[in-house]
Amino acid sequence: MGPDVARAVWHHLETVNAVTYFSPECRQAPVRLGLKGFWMGYFACRAAPLGPVGPGVVEATFFNFHPTRVGRAIPDAWTYADPAHIHETRATAAADALRRLLPDGQAYQLAAEAVPLLSLAIDNAGPGGRPLFAANRDAPSSDADPVAGLWQAATTLREHRGDGHVALLAGAGLDGCEAHVLVAACEGIEPELFQQSRGWTPEDWAQAVDRLAHRKLVSADGTATTTGRELRQGIERRTDELALEPYTALGGERIDELLRLVEPASRRIAAAGEIRFPNPMGLPPPPS
Repeated sequence: MGPDVARAVWHHLETVNAVTYFSPECRQAPVRLGLKGFWMGYFACRAAPLGPVGPGVVEATFFNFHPTRVGRAIPDAWTYADPAHIHETRATAAADALRRLLPDGQAYQLAAEAVPLLSLAIDNAGPGGRPLFAANRDAPSSDADPVAGLWQAATTLREHRGDGHVALLAGAGLDGCEAHVLVAACEGIEPELFQQSRGWTPEDWAQAVDRLAHRKLVSADGTATTTGRELRQGIERRTDELALEPYTALGGERIDELLRLVEPASRRIAAAGEIRFPNPMGLPPPPS
């Protein structure tokens, strides 16, 4: 079982998880709780399994946001609703979105067949150095709604991968803005996507380009160098290797079964057009 397996599973589970950022049900849920604006809802909902943490914890674990954007939302969000209620509301809204996007009982069938496999993978994953994974693993799950359980399992495993990715970025000496500059340079993505979504100003971006150019990772005009591409490829490859741990408990046949279950669902979700491509999550569109 190679790291390509972890990437394939991530691609489909990330699509299941992504409804929480793009679907109307999930965008409206924080508003009903009284949270102010999209970004307060985003930070509060994603951080809720950690408890009523301060902005420093969110800045560290989410990694790639400007600290000011975090500080405008956290800790004020906890004065509008407690984290446990926020998390429950988020899971319910995601389940509602999945039921709409996977109609006629498809969401329930996927949950019934995939959650036991995902749960086995989660139980096989070590929590060391993975705070968002551990917090989501231990978050209360509603036994009354299996679709919410499906979304929670997908979210827990995507945060496992994300925690490992953040550790590798930090280990490579990249800060949050620099990581986006390198991705944009390697993938040919316009900087505005990351500046607007992650709160970095054009000045922040230009300074990050200068720092990476000093390291020979990008050219002065912001295009990726061979060294920069090799660094990013190495980080992605190692991310896949570290993300494989949960799935070793499944073995080849059950991995094939999991992919058989989640791939059609992820394609249907993506085909609905609510998830935009490219996106700041790094989620690619389904392969043709």
